[in-house]
Amino acid sequence: MFWTESVLFLPILLEGLRLTVIVTIGSMLLSTVLGLVWALMRVSGIKWLALFATGLVNLIRGIPIIVQLFYIYFVLPELGITLSAVQAAIIGLGIAYSAYQSENFRAGIEAIDHGQIEAAQSLGMGWLMMMRRVILPQAVKIVLPPYGNTMIMMLKDSSQASTITVAELALKGQMLASSTFKYSTVFTLVALLYLVMSVPLILLVGWLERRAKK
Repeated sequence: MFWTESVLFLPILLEGLRLTVIVTIGSMLLSTVLGLVWALMRVSGIKWLALFATGLVNLIRGIPIIVQLFYIYFVLPELGITLSAVQAAIIGLGIAYSAYQSENFRAGIEAIDHGQIEAAQSLGMGWLMMMRRVILPQAVKIVLPPYGNTMIMMLKDSSQASTITVAELALKGQMLASSTFKYSTVFTLVALLYLVMSVPLILLVGWLERRAKK
């Protein structure tokens, strides 16, 4: 019975999985770029810039993701900015997770030995060149494991996009279960599909952690 129903339900759920992947990848890219910007502002040595970035990160972290999604999708149109549900989901999750990415990047940058900074400065490197050639390449190795964990969290939190009508995997499963009343089959398949996406990432994070220790 389960396998017969799975054959019927899987193609529908895979449509939702496609949107889950799109939202996850899009928001991960946006959160990475914004998180790096916030982190660089915080370690820039410019007091007002660091204070601004710190305040912004704390503001983002203090507002629930679902509220940020609602604001972007429902409030911005009143200000003349209309986005599709998928675009709003990517921007909302990207901004929300940029705060956590910022902490990852900042921790990685600050973990670099200060002597290397002094050495770079003694060679006449400016701040941007020092970051690009000396600090960031080393910080990446430190940041990769927590970055991978953040990616896993974002994959699971992509289900919150269903609150603004994105028909991703969780919402597809809910709609399918409600129409067929096959709750056990549908949500078992949903859980398995999330595992199929999550397990490779979990293994990757473990491998990165072992590489970082070496």
